[in-house]
Amino acid sequence: MSLELFISLRYLKAKRKGLFAVVTTLIGVAGVTVGVAALLTTMSVMNGFQTDIQKKIIGAQAHITILGARSPQDVEDTLALVRADPDHEASAPFALGQAILTVRDRSIGVVVKGIDPKREFAVNDLAAKLTSGSWEDIGDGKVPGIVLGVELADHLGSEIGDEVVLVSPKSVATPLGLLPKMQKFRVAGTLKTGYYEYDSASAWTGLAAASKFLGVDAGASGVGVKLKDLRHVDAAARRLRGVLGFTKLVRTYAQMNQTLFAALKLEKTVMFIILTLITLVASLGIASTLILRSVEKTRDIGLLKAMGAGPGLIRRIFLVEGFLIGGSGVVMGLALGMFLCWVIGNFQIVELPADIYYLSRVPVDIRPWDVAAVTVMGLLLSLLATLYPASRAAKADPVEAIHYG
Repeated sequence: MSLELFISLRYLKAKRKGLFAVVTTLIGVAGVTVGVAALLTTMSVMNGFQTDIQKKIIGAQAHITILGARSPQDVEDTLALVRADPDHEASAPFALGQAILTVRDRSIGVVVKGIDPKREFAVNDLAAKLTSGSWEDIGDGKVPGIVLGVELADHLGSEIGDEVVLVSPKSVATPLGLLPKMQKFRVAGTLKTGYYEYDSASAWTGLAAASKFLGVDAGASGVGVKLKDLRHVDAAARRLRGVLGFTKLVRTYAQMNQTLFAALKLEKTVMFIILTLITLVASLGIASTLILRSVEKTRDIGLLKAMGAGPGLIRRIFLVEGFLIGGSGVVMGLALGMFLCWVIGNFQIVELPADIYYLSRVPVDIRPWDVAAVTVMGLLLSLLATLYPASRAAKADPVEAIHYG
């Protein structure tokens, strides 16, 4: 055991005059504990929501989306190149466009996606998201079938078997002039992804029917790709950009939802900064405790210096003491934070509105990187708080310290 650690532990264990120093020490430890626990719990809850949103987006969307198909042969060539990628697991063509969906006297703008069910369901989890109806009839018959997001269907008041009209923004030439292109569809089912943006503004129909209605000459707007490992999505996207060339737009699921993920990242960063202030305030309590300790131990400091201890040794003693106080708070804060995360994740402490979040419990996701960041932040602030008291104690004059201490 080093001399600095030995003296620091003696100071912490020694009985002091009055309770003030003891109380300030406990307040400093408790403040760091609360700050670290609050920060870790908040970060884990935000990670949980972000992970849940990511799962829902991936459940309704491909890992990588490739746009820019120019002809049916171009679509097949793109599929062949995609299948050659080492991370490829499944791929499927799709047609994508916007339209106005009309039911009786109600209209709303929607995103229409044409799919080949057998191939599309290998790319995402839409097959398991159907709440009513069937996928079998989409795109077939004189009046093609269409599947609506559950929120969209509720808003329009449409049910299985109802006829809806899609109005394309593209006009068609008629003897009466240019008129909007319209086509009837029959509601074949409703779908619930759990992500409101999809459920309230998306509709799915057959690939051929969608391509014809949207005027997609290539038979498909692009290709959706599912990877073996989602963690390789950025590397796989770079490889595909290099293989497919500049004529194709290759975007990951995160880039397709860039605004959402950027907002979540910004929110998490801001919350980290704000909650760090709690630990900063607690660190100031550690600083006041050490300043009080330096005044209380003035005579001891003078005796140590008279015996040959240099300013560096005195400074290190107070740095170690502050680090022990702050470190204790960080360790207890991490334990408390993990306990709170376990309680929140396993018990329905907060009841979420199911119609908004599609969740009954607050999701929690503890990530090692966040634990490391919180730990480093807590220890760093505790160490910074000891710099002034340690410097002040190191500058004490030994003669005056012994005489007046």
